[in-house]
Amino acid sequence: MTTIGEAIVRYLEERELPVVFGLPGVHTVELYRGLAQSKIRHVIARHEQGAGFMADGFARVSGQPGVAFVITGPGITNILTAMAQARSDSVPMLVVSSVNERAGLGLGLGHLHELPDQQGICALIACRSEQVTSDAELMPALHGIYQDLSAKRPGPMHLEVPLDVMGASFEQASRAPDPKSPPVPGPELLKSAVGLLSRARKPVILAGGGARWAEDALLAVAEQLNAPVVQTINARGLMHGHPLTIPASASLEAVRDLLRVSDAILAVGTELGTTDYDIYRNGGLPELKHMVRIDVCPDQLARHPADVTLCGVAADVLPLLSRALGEGRGAPDWGAEQAAETRVKALAELPGDYAHQVEMLNCIRDSFPNSIIVGDSTQPIYAGNLYYDHDCAGGWFNSSVGYGALGYGIPAAIGAALAAPDRQVVCITGDGGAQFTLPELMTALDEKLPIIFVIWNNAGYLEIETSMADANVEVVGCDPTPPDFEALAKACSMSFRRCENSTAGFSEALKSHKPADGPMIIEVDVPR
Repeated sequence: MTTIGEAIVRYLEERELPVVFGLPGVHTVELYRGLAQSKIRHVIARHEQGAGFMADGFARVSGQPGVAFVITGPGITNILTAMAQARSDSVPMLVVSSVNERAGLGLGLGHLHELPDQQGICALIACRSEQVTSDAELMPALHGIYQDLSAKRPGPMHLEVPLDVMGASFEQASRAPDPKSPPVPGPELLKSAVGLLSRARKPVILAGGGARWAEDALLAVAEQLNAPVVQTINARGLMHGHPLTIPASASLEAVRDLLRVSDAILAVGTELGTTDYDIYRNGGLPELKHMVRIDVCPDQLARHPADVTLCGVAADVLPLLSRALGEGRGAPDWGAEQAAETRVKALAELPGDYAHQVEMLNCIRDSFPNSIIVGDSTQPIYAGNLYYDHDCAGGWFNSSVGYGALGYGIPAAIGAALAAPDRQVVCITGDGGAQFTLPELMTALDEKLPIIFVIWNNAGYLEIETSMADANVEVVGCDPTPPDFEALAKACSMSFRRCENSTAGFSEALKSHKPADGPMIIEVDVPR
């Protein structure tokens, strides 16, 4: 007999999912029944939030949904933060959970792990939440979730199965229907977009995370338009080193000056959100006139005024746009000259010692080409989000903007390393943020992942302390005592290096890493 729990595992295996993250519990025993016989690798997190962040990091690097198995009640509430982060950044995720028996749901009978309305809580954050109460409902629920993941804006999905259903017999056919395809704009809309962009002499492209899988097509359109390409945080690494690339935040005045003089905007896969375009919340972003937007989400396209909206996945729409544009257009000297000038001014505009911190990031990129840098909320990440040119698409991501969850870096780096075992993964986290998820270091050890965990140690929450001081608020609560990271590394059986806050010292520490030895901690000592 095949149970519903086993059928869920088999469904994921048929879709060639290589790994799931989670913590087993008495409420998910039936869900785990099929794992041992499957080809799916189960990775044990130390906390459900960590499992969610691991699924997030895996999804960003692999392009597949990150999947997590969690228990009823606290398992769900623990992973909600990771689900919210995934929703903010359009990351495909599937959380599979148990829930209490059907007869007692919502009655407050005091069952173990009981919530008043578990699915209702999840539905507030998940893009889709399904409860399966019989074997006949399982496949329609799973098919619907996977079709949404393939044809709509990615995000967290939730599937829950009551305890008295998880172990029940499953006898339905599992054949999936043909997957839905994302929408594609019609010829009239493409013609309108081409007309607007063709008339422009000073076009600018705004590339968001939705463009990260469409680098070749983005490059083709940029060169046809001779348009500088401004990258949001999740687009960094696209067109690395290209003369048209501007790896700088639109919150910087140098980039805003470029937008002010532009006469057309092509916005690709970007929500135009404040954490990319107005991080200082000073309202200084100029009006984006004569704009063409490409996005897979019709709701997102309706949130900002645009002259032409092209609903679809960037990797599908950009080639259509490129073919329709034909020969190169735009002012001959506009793109590369403006991009070069903007890069120089943006780098010079960085506050404090951020330029030095960008040089520290360059040390990682130069030491490990094609690496993946996963960040938490800490100063080098803030600096890089303002200006940093990574050398591969999708190789730079972090949680310091959007939902902004602390503790993301360590577990997300684990997910990234499992998705790309042939690439060096470097996690950058502060001493404060690291303390949110330090136990997940042991997962990296268990899985023998050669991740470099960089701890930026300024002995507290320096960014928050500075914000308090700038607002004339007496600083309170910004000085949590960091652990002895050398002793911690020893306790976790990891190699350790401490270095000063200099490019020379940091480069030497990076070069000492031996992947065969597994994960490593590098503590950067930052004087206050």
